Amino acid sequence: MGYRKGYYKKDGTYVQGHFANTRSRSFTKKNSGCILIFLLSLLIGSVISCSESSDTSNGSSNTSNSNCPTKTCGDFSSQAAAQSTYNNNKKCYKNLDSDGDGIACENLGK
Repeated sequence: MGYRKGYYKKDGTYVQGHFANTRSRSFTKKNSGCILIFLLSLLIGSVISCSESSDTSNGSSNTSNSNCPTKTCGDFSSQAAAQSTYNNNKKCYKNLDSDGDGIACENLGK
């Protein structure tokens, strides 16, 4: 919105200054519905993606904690004992193989 100065018409009459809309004529309030729909879909999409990621992280931690006992290399006296435990259930005891080469607790003596 801007203030328009007074001016004279071609017929000589004076038009007093007044406030005038400075927006372009192509922008109307009809476009606000599209913007609203876009913002709502963006909001719903972000809520769904956040809830799915938190559900999967909570679900995976609950299943891994309930099904798998927590073991570290310090719980084994030799590398062979750690390797046999690792071979029995590689998903449960993946923390025994730190570099992912299939050999558990490489720092323990054989």
